Amino acid sequence: MIPGNSVRLLAGNSHPELAQAVAERLNTPLVPCTVRKFSNGEIDVKIFESVRDEDVFILQSGCSDVNDNLMELLILISACKTASARRITAVIPCFPYARNDKKDKSRAPITAKLVANMLVVAGCDHVITMDLHASQIQGFFDIPVDNLYSEPMVIGYIKRHITGWKDAVIVSPDAGGAKRVTAIADKLGVEFALIHRQRDRRSSDAPERMELLVGDVRDKVVILVDDMIDTGTTLTLAARSLKENGAQKVYALISHGLLSEVQMSLIEELPLEQLIVTNTVPQNQHAEQCSKLLVMDISSTIAESIRRTHNGESISLLFGEWADGLGTY
Repeated sequence: MIPGNSVRLLAGNSHPELAQAVAERLNTPLVPCTVRKFSNGEIDVKIFESVRDEDVFILQSGCSDVNDNLMELLILISACKTASARRITAVIPCFPYARNDKKDKSRAPITAKLVANMLVVAGCDHVITMDLHASQIQGFFDIPVDNLYSEPMVIGYIKRHITGWKDAVIVSPDAGGAKRVTAIADKLGVEFALIHRQRDRRSSDAPERMELLVGDVRDKVVILVDDMIDTGTTLTLAARSLKENGAQKVYALISHGLLSEVQMSLIEELPLEQLIVTNTVPQNQHAEQCSKLLVMDISSTIAESIRRTHNGESISLLFGEWADGLGTY
């Protein structure tokens, strides 16, 4: 609970359910505001309460209509800045354009850096985000960035809800996720495995396949961990490959369930026991369409990070003893 009225929590249209859940946990109401479009598509913002000299937190996730949601966030930040807010923190559970974090080919844009610049120019003083696709994105900012982790929730869920986890194997579907997977495996005291997606280079239309590079999954409970699912291609290939390699059961734990091009009926057909995602992006519609989909609520982590930021307390303690109770449902 936050005493007084020194914190102002605002939200755009990207994820009203999460914003409301965070507000309830903080026991502070959302500042009434409207974010709407003119007939030509321009975004109009009206904030109905004073934010002068207040500590303002604006919650907006980078999901669904990413460009509209990003512009909403920038305009809300600018509106609070010109309204003399003391400090403005952008709370972005799913950071937009995080996959464009490096110049990996000629003339490729580093869009994550562009978004960072836009947030600062708009007037943002601090950013809170979650499970960045690449940790180096924090270095794109000249303002403080707190990158929260869903790892404690993932570990809590595994311990409480996956039978036989002590003999399980934690798997990364690509080399980029190896560090994330080995950290979880070390904390659980279990083995890890790494698989690699590849295509026959001799044929441009050859189907993609996955090959187990490190580890043994035969007759094991397998827990596939990744930071994002968008089209579902990686998940599909990985789940089938693990089953072909003799996995007993396959679970998938994903931080950001974008699921933008995924037909949920295909998830039902995959050799998966469960697909577990967080609610950094809205999941209500997907959860209704797929019985295998389970959603972990991260509002407690977001709310606690806001409270600690406002009070000048350590954020890193979020992932120590405080996190031990997470993962219960």
